[in-house]
Amino acid sequence: MIDELASHLLPGVPAVRVATALGAAAGQELASGKFGSPESSSALAVNGFGPFLESPGTLPPFPGIHDLDWPALTVDIERQMRFPWAGGRHPWLDAAVETATYLIGVESKRFEPFRDSKLAKLSPKYSSHQWDEGMEPWCAMRDHLLAEPVAFRHLDAAQLVKHGYGLVSEAKRRGKSPILLYLYAEPTEGRAIPNQAFADHRSEIARFAGGVAGSIVRFVACSWREWLTTFPPSLSDHADRIIARFHP
Repeated sequence: MIDELASHLLPGVPAVRVATALGAAAGQELASGKFGSPESSSALAVNGFGPFLESPGTLPPFPGIHDLDWPALTVDIERQMRFPWAGGRHPWLDAAVETATYLIGVESKRFEPFRDSKLAKLSPKYSSHQWDEGMEPWCAMRDHLLAEPVAFRHLDAAQLVKHGYGLVSEAKRRGKSPILLYLYAEPTEGRAIPNQAFADHRSEIARFAGGVAGSIVRFVACSWREWLTTFPPSLSDHADRIIARFHP
């Protein structure tokens, strides 16, 4: 399995560590064969963050949050953010970055926003739990989605709300400030996606960001290309390989 996995990894991505992380995650990307799909979102995230798993201090800061206390101290892929209750499903984020005082959960998207329209589904548990002060904007977004399940066509807003709740819970346990980063691709190869869909997706991101602004969970979004263009010369080869392989 390691040899097969390695064939899908770029230079500098540690295959054994990636296999361990993917094997523990709920998505079972390896066992299902999804990781090897030409449209795999997991493959983009794993390869993008892979070189920083063992050298987190070299991770380039993300656009929009340069003001944090960089450098990163840890970088993980497939990190679970548990809710403040036992049982049930708990969210897994594609990556997680920790600095001395911040916990950044990363939700990475590739082709998903441009497939079927999104129908928001949220368990009553999210409404019955008494969330901490400062989560009111996220709770308002939750209620908006319950009232209008098709409020967003491209953005999986319900997933982001769940991530926000999981992230605030995990950050509280770790004594850090939570940030949810939405890192999205605008694929230039593979299935044909009209430019209007990219524009509509960005508009929905902005609308969601405005809706949860002012919360204790800070929401930030940037495209993969926006982040990759900030890579220093020492990491330019890796950025070029990501673009050449995944066309984000």
